Amino acid sequence: MEFKNLAIRKAEGLGWVTVNRPDKLNALNRQTVAELLQAFESMRADEEVLAVILTGSGEKAFVAGADIGELANLDETEGREYARRGQELTRVIENFPKPVIAAINGYALGGGTELAMACHIRIAAETAKLGQPEVKLGLIPGFGGTQRLPRLVGKGRALEVILSGRMVTAAEAFNWGLVNRVVPLERLAAETEALAKEVIKNAPLALGLAIEAANRGLDRPLDEALDIEAEIFGQACATEDAREGTAAFLEKRPPRFRGQ
Repeated sequence: MEFKNLAIRKAEGLGWVTVNRPDKLNALNRQTVAELLQAFESMRADEEVLAVILTGSGEKAFVAGADIGELANLDETEGREYARRGQELTRVIENFPKPVIAAINGYALGGGTELAMACHIRIAAETAKLGQPEVKLGLIPGFGGTQRLPRLVGKGRALEVILSGRMVTAAEAFNWGLVNRVVPLERLAAETEALAKEVIKNAPLALGLAIEAANRGLDRPLDEALDIEAEIFGQACATEDAREGTAAFLEKRPPRFRGQ
């Protein structure tokens, strides 16, 4: 599958998806959103890919927002559909059955922050900056920023970022829980890959079920969320991987998971 705005590679169980518009600081235009949807669908179907790393090309930007040229003349109906298309992408990533890790190598602004927040784990370079500057354009975040940011960092901090439009440093983002780790830029790819390889040693079906349980239970009343967890735990118990994993533990040997 050929892409104009993405670079794709696979190695050792990992799929790398790199937004590749360095001359535009990897800004998201309609074509890039469409290509990302195609890329993730391909990664979903590829049995060799056990986890996905999402990043941007170059050292300046992860994704520096949406393509402003496409936003300039949207009317109400077009704006709604534009937002829904971006939300479709972030939902696909958030609910992806394989772990998705964002390697935030530079500016992650607007749609870039929204894309990163949809990932299951976020690792940022020390030089990275995140933000939702849409109000500076007379707009608001439209790819999930007004909803995911409060869920990750709390309503007060989220509204400070959204209403001021200011950029947040990687250190601030870590302190707030917006990113999981901060590493030197030159170590970003290696650290992200090492974490991804640590994750994919585990049972593939269990990883997907754990993601589903966390997503479905979030913001539900605790009793309801625990019911969801018990339901999905039961599904995990019925897998061959669960029988293999428990047997391997009891037999003191490494497990041989098959994703079944």
